[in-house]
Amino acid sequence: MIDFHIIDSHIHLLDQKRFGYSWAAGAPKLKRDWTADDLAAYAKPYQIEGFVFVEVDVDMPQYLDEAQWVQSLASQDSRVKGCVASLPLEKGKAIEAEMAKIAKLSVIRGVRRLIQNEPDPDFVLRPAFLEALKLMPKYNLSFDICIFHHQLPNVLEMVRRCPEVSFVLDHIAKPGIKAGLVEPWRRHIRELAGLPNVVCKLSGVTTEADHGSWTREQLRPYLDHVIESFGVDRLIYGGDWPVSELAGTYAQWIETLDWATSAMSPAEKRKLFRDNAIKAYRLEV
Repeated sequence: MIDFHIIDSHIHLLDQKRFGYSWAAGAPKLKRDWTADDLAAYAKPYQIEGFVFVEVDVDMPQYLDEAQWVQSLASQDSRVKGCVASLPLEKGKAIEAEMAKIAKLSVIRGVRRLIQNEPDPDFVLRPAFLEALKLMPKYNLSFDICIFHHQLPNVLEMVRRCPEVSFVLDHIAKPGIKAGLVEPWRRHIRELAGLPNVVCKLSGVTTEADHGSWTREQLRPYLDHVIESFGVDRLIYGGDWPVSELAGTYAQWIETLDWATSAMSPAEKRKLFRDNAIKAYRLEV
């Protein structure tokens, strides 16, 4: 039972007039504005005290404008606790000027460069990409890893090469739930959890199953493995809203995760749904 206010570590807000979202062309349900007030309404009966905005893959070159927009939202809305901004890290050391610029925004807590759609499996091991990643600690920024499960081997090597960087794994590395694939995802997750500079978001899971027919029992083995591998102190709740609406309601995801973590104590539930996000993203609440 979640009877306390939640801190959501993974929320997307969309402003269709301000930004282009080419990726949403195949998801007509998302082709509208999505606001913090919408989140509060969709989350009922649960209460969202605050959230971390995660970059929404806006069309190039709007990523700096998006970060500044989120800063303006945060100055007006106390629910916007942090932001994971987008930066093209493949630029290597040349990205430092832009990294320094966004780091000056008080809302910024981390960076994400989407990896999931990169066709080159060695993308994350390119020297320039690693050079940019290694700049992160200088600006007190973490890096959100957003990948599909088959990209885990090189991501493991990336994390090993950047021991000073704090990493946040999004969406439990998007395992092939719809196809019933478990290995080698299970083995790779266990290896990643063995690296101390990684925490994992319990987020974006339903959208990797069949959107119209998934069951909580189908998700359970994946959730159990991540919980066992990372442990309660390194797990963070994320709604992945509104993308999650493609596969169910916000409340449905909370209820599913609440059910899957029924063995947790009230204090452990509070860590998962609130405290760990505050710690990982250094939020002020």
